[in-house]
Amino acid sequence: MISVFVVDDQELVRAGFAMVIDSQPDLQVVGQAGDGEDAVAQLRHTACDVVLMDVRMPRLDGVAATERLLSGSGPRPRVLMLTTFDLDEYAYRALRAGASGFLLKDSPPADLLAAIRSVALGETVLAPSTTRRLVERYGLSTGRDPEAARLVASLTEREREVLTAIARGRTNPEIAAELYLAEATVKTHVGRILARAGRRDRVALVILAYASGLVSASGDAPG
Repeated sequence: MISVFVVDDQELVRAGFAMVIDSQPDLQVVGQAGDGEDAVAQLRHTACDVVLMDVRMPRLDGVAATERLLSGSGPRPRVLMLTTFDLDEYAYRALRAGASGFLLKDSPPADLLAAIRSVALGETVLAPSTTRRLVERYGLSTGRDPEAARLVASLTEREREVLTAIARGRTNPEIAAELYLAEATVKTHVGRILARAGRRDRVALVILAYASGLVSASGDAPG
């Protein structure tokens, strides 16, 4: 059973999300909050797998709440951000704060449910094209983060190939076919990259690849 905590400042929106989520046999809403401050306070005592977090809220917005939730030493839930627009001004900050992706508020119920399940498995719901637009908008590709470059340089050649493929939006089966590897081997490489880079999920790996200069804003590795 995947436990979900819903955070949104609109009561009707929260109720709608809760109704959709609780209609599924493998999903359960374990709590709700109307702002980030209340969410952080409740989640100190309420364990959950996924937090469905609105970005714009009074008192404490979703980005700041995510930063607080994921900076603690205890169990940290996956955070799925809810935004109104595809290129919400807070989206990149949310990803940098540790969110596992973001979903448009007007997404169909089936997409919401699939996103929650994906995030609970440690996957990302952020499309590669959206990632590139975020990178281009926020100028991540115009500079090189020395720390990110150092981390990528410490990876093996094969791990860098896998990281490049992840940044291009490839799934594990696609990476396996592209690099002539078994899918289980790809999963092992992804796990090692996450561990060595100190990242939590594939969204963070995409950002790492761009920040280090391994992949450009066009999605291609520099020549």
